[in-house]
Amino acid sequence: MASAFAHSLVAVTVGKVFPSKVQQFKFFALGIFCATVPDLDVFMHNLGYDYSHVLGHRGFFHSILFSFFLALVITLIFYRKTKITSKLGVTILVYFFICAASHGFLDAMTTGGRGIAFFAPFDNTRHFLPWRVIRVSPMSISQFFGEWGLRVLKSEAFWIGIPCVVVLLGNWLVRKVIRQS
Repeated sequence: MASAFAHSLVAVTVGKVFPSKVQQFKFFALGIFCATVPDLDVFMHNLGYDYSHVLGHRGFFHSILFSFFLALVITLIFYRKTKITSKLGVTILVYFFICAASHGFLDAMTTGGRGIAFFAPFDNTRHFLPWRVIRVSPMSISQFFGEWGLRVLKSEAFWIGIPCVVVLLGNWLVRKVIRQS
């Protein structure tokens, strides 16, 4: 899996591309939540679910369907005054969906694990993307604070951090040009 830092950075980067009027603390905090919550499935092992089970790590909670339901629930709970079918409601829903779905896509680019069940619960086949360049993060916090974690952070700085900076700079430049027009 990619680290919580990488998932959070992607959520903030994606959020900065959305309209300024939605960019509030709640928007970003919930985006980060959506981007990181799929890894709570590591606790499913403690409940007796094997890694390869649909409810195991990188199973249903990393799927596209779960991403949609999570985005829908978060939008309905935290943006109750916003009509879900309005332009603003759809914008917020799309942001939370992208944040949640980005989790599985980042994990599908890691060097470890057994892949992501993108289509669970309909198909539990695990998939990787063709580019497996991000060093897999340890599941244990204690292992993260050592040489392994440092290698992960270096990998993420290159493969996730640099693209995020490019997107942020590009977004800033586009907005600046639009304001000057």
